[in-house]
Amino acid sequence: MSGNHFNQFDVWEIDLNPTKGSEVKKSRPCVIVSPNAMNQHLNTVIVAPLSHTQKNYPSRIPSFFKNDAGQIMLDQLRCVDKIRLHEKLGSIDATTSKDILKVLRTMFS
Repeated sequence: MSGNHFNQFDVWEIDLNPTKGSEVKKSRPCVIVSPNAMNQHLNTVIVAPLSHTQKNYPSRIPSFFKNDAGQIMLDQLRCVDKIRLHEKLGSIDATTSKDILKVLRTMFS
Protein backbone atom coordinates (compact mmCIF):
# COMPACT_ATOMS: atom_id res chain seq x y z
CA MET A 1 0.00 0.00 0.00
CA SER A 2 2.99 2.33 0.29
CA GLY A 3 2.95 5.00 -2.37
CA ASN A 4 -0.84 4.95 -2.63
CA HIS A 5 -2.76 8.08 -1.81
CA PHE A 6 -6.14 7.66 -0.19
CA ASN A 7 -8.10 10.85 -0.73
CA GLN A 8 -11.53 11.84 0.48
CA PHE A 9 -14.15 11.17 -2.21
CA ASP A 10 -11.98 8.71 -4.12
CA VAL A 11 -13.76 5.49 -5.06
CA TRP A 12 -11.95 2.21 -4.46
CA GLU A 13 -12.85 -1.43 -5.00
CA ILE A 14 -12.91 -2.79 -1.44
CA ASP A 15 -13.34 -6.30 -0.11
CA LEU A 16 -15.91 -5.93 2.70
CA ASN A 17 -15.93 -9.62 3.64
CA PRO A 18 -16.18 -11.15 6.15
CA THR A 19 -19.42 -9.57 7.29
CA LYS A 20 -22.10 -10.29 9.87
CA GLY A 21 -25.84 -9.81 9.89
CA SER A 22 -27.10 -6.93 7.77
CA GLU A 23 -23.68 -5.50 6.87
CA VAL A 24 -23.07 -4.91 3.17
CA LYS A 25 -21.23 -7.88 1.72
CA LYS A 26 -18.75 -8.71 -1.05
CA SER A 27 -16.18 -6.70 -2.92
CA ARG A 28 -17.68 -3.46 -4.19
CA PRO A 29 -16.89 0.17 -4.96
CA CYS A 30 -16.78 2.41 -1.88
CA VAL A 31 -16.27 6.15 -1.44
CA ILE A 32 -13.69 7.28 1.09
CA VAL A 33 -15.50 9.75 3.35
CA SER A 34 -12.84 10.27 6.02
CA PRO A 35 -10.91 13.55 5.72
CA ASN A 36 -7.48 13.62 4.09
CA ALA A 37 -5.73 14.53 7.36
CA MET A 38 -6.92 11.22 8.82
CA ASN A 39 -6.25 9.28 5.63
CA GLN A 40 -2.61 10.41 5.56
CA HIS A 41 -1.81 9.37 9.13
CA LEU A 42 -3.92 6.31 9.91
CA ASN A 43 -3.84 2.78 8.51
CA THR A 44 -7.63 2.91 8.18
CA VAL A 45 -10.16 4.89 6.18
CA ILE A 46 -13.88 5.45 6.66
CA VAL A 47 -15.86 4.39 3.62
CA ALA A 48 -19.42 4.29 2.32
CA PRO A 49 -20.32 1.47 -0.09
CA LEU A 50 -22.02 2.07 -3.44
CA SER A 51 -25.09 0.08 -4.43
CA HIS A 52 -27.25 -0.38 -7.52
CA THR A 53 -30.26 -0.94 -5.27
CA GLN A 54 -32.44 2.14 -4.98
CA LYS A 55 -33.89 2.76 -1.50
CA ASN A 56 -35.81 5.83 -0.44
CA TYR A 57 -33.69 6.44 2.68
CA PRO A 58 -32.50 9.92 3.71
CA SER A 59 -29.07 8.35 4.32
CA ARG A 60 -28.68 7.33 0.67
CA ILE A 61 -27.12 9.70 -1.84
CA PRO A 62 -27.97 9.25 -5.54
CA SER A 63 -24.81 8.75 -7.57
CA PHE A 64 -23.77 8.32 -11.16
CA PHE A 65 -20.29 6.83 -11.19
CA LYS A 66 -18.61 5.49 -14.34
CA ASN A 67 -21.92 5.65 -16.27
CA ASP A 68 -23.59 3.55 -13.58
CA ALA A 69 -26.56 4.84 -11.56
CA GLY A 70 -26.78 3.88 -7.93
CA GLN A 71 -26.63 5.16 -4.39
CA ILE A 72 -23.96 5.86 -1.81
CA MET A 73 -25.02 4.13 1.40
CA LEU A 74 -24.14 6.47 4.24
CA ASP A 75 -26.14 4.22 6.57
CA GLN A 76 -23.47 1.54 5.97
CA LEU A 77 -20.37 3.57 6.93
CA ARG A 78 -17.44 1.39 7.85
CA CYS A 79 -13.88 1.87 9.00
CA VAL A 80 -11.58 -0.48 7.06
CA ASP A 81 -7.87 -1.15 7.01
CA LYS A 82 -6.19 0.13 3.85
CA ILE A 83 -5.13 -3.42 2.97
CA ARG A 84 -8.78 -4.02 1.95
CA LEU A 85 -8.51 -1.36 -0.80
CA HIS A 86 -7.71 -3.19 -4.04
CA GLU A 87 -8.00 -0.73 -6.90
CA LYS A 88 -8.70 2.97 -7.24
CA LEU A 89 -11.63 3.39 -9.63
CA GLY A 90 -11.79 7.19 -9.72
CA SER A 91 -13.44 9.97 -7.75
CA ILE A 92 -16.98 11.21 -7.34
CA ASP A 93 -18.01 14.61 -8.62
CA ALA A 94 -18.06 17.82 -6.58
CA THR A 95 -21.86 18.00 -6.33
CA THR A 96 -22.13 14.47 -4.94
CA SER A 97 -19.25 15.21 -2.56
CA LYS A 98 -21.13 18.20 -1.16
CA ASP A 99 -24.29 16.10 -0.83
CA ILE A 100 -22.37 13.50 1.18
CA LEU A 101 -21.03 16.12 3.59
CA LYS A 102 -24.49 17.66 4.00
CA VAL A 103 -26.11 14.31 4.86
CA LEU A 104 -23.25 13.35 7.23
CA ARG A 105 -23.66 16.67 9.08
CA THR A 106 -27.38 15.99 9.41
CA MET A 107 -26.83 12.39 10.53
CA PHE A 108 -24.36 13.33 13.26
CA SER A 109 -25.86 16.62 14.48
